[in-house]
Amino acid sequence: MRARRAAAALVLAAAAAAAVLAGSKEPLRGSVPLSQAVYDRGGRLLRLTLASDDRYRLWTPLSSISPLVVEATLLQEDREFRRHFGVNPYALGRAFRKTYLRARGPRIGGSTITMQLARIRWGLDSRSPRGKAEQILRALQLELRYSKDEILEAYLNLVPYGGNIHGVGAASLVYFGKRPSELTLPEALALCVIPKSPARRSPGAAEGAEWLKARRELFDRWARLHPADEAQRSLLELPPNAKTAADLPFHAPHFTQSVLRERPVDGTLRTTLDLPVQRLMERRLREYVDSRRQVGIRNAAAMLVDARTMEVRAAVGSADFKNAQIQGQVDGTRARRSPGSALKPFVYALGMDQGLIHPMSLLKDAPTSFGAFNPENFDREFLGPVHARDALIKSRNVPAVHVASKLKAPNLYEFLKSAGVGPLKEEAHYGLALALGAAEVTMEELVQLYAMLANQGMMRPLRTTSAAPDGPGARLLSAEAAFLVMDILKDNPRPAQGFRQAWTRDPLSVHWKTGTSFAFRDAWSVGVFGPYVVAVWVGNFDGEGNPAFVGVDAAAPLMFRVVDAVRAHEPGLAAPARPWPFVARERVCAVSGQMPGPRCPRHAQTWFIPGKSPIKVCELHRGVWVDGLSGRRLCSPKAAARQATYEHWPSDLQALFRQAGLARAAPPGGGDDCPLSESSTRGLPPAIVSPRPGVEYPVRSAAPGKIPLSATADADARRLYWFVDDRFVGATGVDQPLYWDPVPGRRVVRAIDDRGRSDAREISVSVVQ
Repeated sequence: MRARRAAAALVLAAAAAAAVLAGSKEPLRGSVPLSQAVYDRGGRLLRLTLASDDRYRLWTPLSSISPLVVEATLLQEDREFRRHFGVNPYALGRAFRKTYLRARGPRIGGSTITMQLARIRWGLDSRSPRGKAEQILRALQLELRYSKDEILEAYLNLVPYGGNIHGVGAASLVYFGKRPSELTLPEALALCVIPKSPARRSPGAAEGAEWLKARRELFDRWARLHPADEAQRSLLELPPNAKTAADLPFHAPHFTQSVLRERPVDGTLRTTLDLPVQRLMERRLREYVDSRRQVGIRNAAAMLVDARTMEVRAAVGSADFKNAQIQGQVDGTRARRSPGSALKPFVYALGMDQGLIHPMSLLKDAPTSFGAFNPENFDREFLGPVHARDALIKSRNVPAVHVASKLKAPNLYEFLKSAGVGPLKEEAHYGLALALGAAEVTMEELVQLYAMLANQGMMRPLRTTSAAPDGPGARLLSAEAAFLVMDILKDNPRPAQGFRQAWTRDPLSVHWKTGTSFAFRDAWSVGVFGPYVVAVWVGNFDGEGNPAFVGVDAAAPLMFRVVDAVRAHEPGLAAPARPWPFVARERVCAVSGQMPGPRCPRHAQTWFIPGKSPIKVCELHRGVWVDGLSGRRLCSPKAAARQATYEHWPSDLQALFRQAGLARAAPPGGGDDCPLSESSTRGLPPAIVSPRPGVEYPVRSAAPGKIPLSATADADARRLYWFVDDRFVGATGVDQPLYWDPVPGRRVVRAIDDRGRSDAREISVSVVQ
């Protein structure tokens, strides 16, 4: 009786002190470091991080904890929790009497849940009378400040559950792979008995019998309150199938690290990742790398994005996260690398938007200088005339640079900046080489750009969590230009495919493009299929080159393995329905790509953007009056004359035809004395090749050299006449250069052909000693 009175007196004194200390209300979670749980879009755990104090501790609201756990905890720890004021005098008196007044009595606890929370919250040593008194004082203080639910929630989130696992949120994830709201009755009971003796009752503890005994005792009390649950007693005898922290998943490590960096304070992160698809992509990537090791392929990265929502469904940053030899912890989806030709589709899209070209526009793949820049093709060869769609599919460099050189407001640099690519250096640093991959980009940026094509020109950011905003985006291309480029890319044949895509019955097209960086450091393949955008990179993070790192040979096969795997995983996959853009099918000359003239022998169909696409009547096929006896050209029809149709190719392309051994019938000679007329001045004007624009030519005063003057000319031209500052300096055949003795200063060089067509260029000549 004296023990009870002493305990009651202690409680009353503590209550008076606690009333004074109640003070302001602060969150009970306070500054306790917490873990972060990362889930995929289906609620599957990807990763549970350690808190900064190396403990697993995940704050879970009371409303998200199973009522089974709550009731079992109160039954195990504090049956009077809802009725006492933080301290149970009767339980304290009993514990005091048995612990301190009996010489050989076992130590028993009399702490309420509130007292246990006070001990945890303030790190109290409650084994001494003084420590117990402070614990009581703090418990009363908690009861004055907080509701019962707030106290219970904090207790369930802070109490130890064995090892470095604290709180029911972390414990249920670690031991059972479930959220606390999903626990069954046997699982709830198994957890609730751990806090009384975490070292002996948690999974992995040596004393497994102790854990089972405690579960049985708690179930006996539970069954008296819930007789209907007696049928579950047999489940209690089974091993709880609990795991340990060593069994926690570590899925999509690069992706989860990225999400955690972006949202460092969110306890629970629901991401957009699809774990089955992630595993599928990881498996395909690993198998592919293993199969290509003999050619030096050791590393790769890949990403899959749903273009409809811009959600990242899978992201593999390297072939092996734990492999230090390949720097596996570097995230290849965020590393900045040269994209090679993977940016070319946007050069052509801008050209179509600005009315420079349409898919059948004829471009020149021939040796060309753009100032000091002399682009070459990957195969070091030139095809001559090539349609824009074929130039893009075959990834020809010279035509792409030519189109890029004509872009204005925006040019490619301005377009990439507006798309958020970067940081970029000054525009002059890249020049026209930007079209060939001079600027480094990330895989994430490339995926966004190709998703913009899929989304009809609308640029939208990637989404990695369900909480990320999904805005309408910004328009960077017209829907029509995006459609035209996508239509071209769908005809790009698969690697080693010996037939045309149109010959198959496959309704799902893959719109794709590759890229190879300088010195074979990076191989890329990016594609759109159905609702998805997929990107693949093959290379080494240290930048070491390998001749095997060619986009179409190294990256494209892996990309198509991923495409095929996703299609098998999602049967019936189809492209989403989108509004039809304002485009029209037009008939053009099959050779020149221009509107058919009366002498075009073959026609073809192509897409046009009404009001934008260039419209010009074909001048490649022209009629020429020919003397039926001599075969010479005539100025006008005469007796025995006939009119024949000839292709009028410029002189540089004629030279390429001759090099390739391709027969091209040139217009016959003669007619040099024909008077100039409107019809005779049709065709292409000369195009000065040398001197180059934007180049300052230095000459030595002691031994001045000569500057070659050369130009390409139309097929019906025979002579070129050269002028510098309106002074005639000489005449040559169309295939011959003229060597000019330069005069210092700014000069205007002009070439005029014998049909009266001309071109001019301003140059600068300086004197050096």
